[in-house]
Amino acid sequence: MARNQQIVLDNRPQGEAVAGNFKLVASDTPALQDGQVLVRHHYLSLDPYMRGRMNESKSYAASQALGEVMIGGTVGEVAESQNPKYAVGDKVVGMGGWQEYSVVDANAPGALRKVDTTHVPLSHYLGAVGMPGVTAWYGLVKIIAPKEGDTVVVSAATGAVGSAFAALAKARGCRAVGIAGGADKCRYAVEELGFDACIDYKEHSDVKAMSKALKEACPNGIDGYFENVGGWIMDAVMLRMNAFSRVALCGMIAGYDGQPLPMANPALMLINRMKIEGFIVSEHMEVWPDALKELGTLVGTGKLRPRETIAEGIAAAPEAFLGLLKGRNFGKQLVKLI
Repeated sequence: MARNQQIVLDNRPQGEAVAGNFKLVASDTPALQDGQVLVRHHYLSLDPYMRGRMNESKSYAASQALGEVMIGGTVGEVAESQNPKYAVGDKVVGMGGWQEYSVVDANAPGALRKVDTTHVPLSHYLGAVGMPGVTAWYGLVKIIAPKEGDTVVVSAATGAVGSAFAALAKARGCRAVGIAGGADKCRYAVEELGFDACIDYKEHSDVKAMSKALKEACPNGIDGYFENVGGWIMDAVMLRMNAFSRVALCGMIAGYDGQPLPMANPALMLINRMKIEGFIVSEHMEVWPDALKELGTLVGTGKLRPRETIAEGIAAAPEAFLGLLKGRNFGKQLVKLI
């Protein structure tokens, strides 16, 4: 038995999310039943999708229940086991949520996965070699499906998904262009992540200016676009898309506070005979082994060097999450729990 601090969703946001939507509680972990393991979380993942789950509205997944531990990916180690497949000390990744410990039915498919930390740090299994990395892989490989020489663009280029996108695109012989907020992030995108160019949306802060910057960075137009943001940035990118271009629609962080996101010129989809496909990576578990193998190799060989922003302690999770929604993080946002 251990004392377990947890963050629950106390009330739903009215517009923008605030720290008061969350509540810190504590309880003792229950005794294990056959097949269960107790996991001591080392890191908690904070991701933009969590904001959508806080709303009580129709979406691709059920809303986060009030009074329950916030959903979230975790990595840690087995602290106690009543399952022969898992030994104390095994490093594991799962969906333990915003808490210090979780009790997991380790026989449930996909509930827990052992990971090897010999060449890949444990925390990276929540980012580059985890769900965000596989998200980048699926959108690029399965939807954009680029040919060598294609130009591909990603918004939120220095976030957890965008960071993996450049290495994957360069491995396929593409010109990779990022969109990020601030000169430091854009410099990091080019100098460390391997983007050929990165456009600062804070400097080019409307559709006309962004479209002009994209024209300079993408002289042959855009063949594939990985969308994480939506809103006016998507409007600007749409103006530069080539005929028969493809859009992987992953996130719409600009609309996560509940307001609809109108599109300025949807006729471009018809004019350019574009393919636009939304996807949820957890619905495509069949690709995860191939994706994780490539991502692990890229990290292990130094071709993918993800950066992390780390908050300390479970109590810091709400403010770190609100900062993520405003783009204050640099790379993958994590909470260190030990």
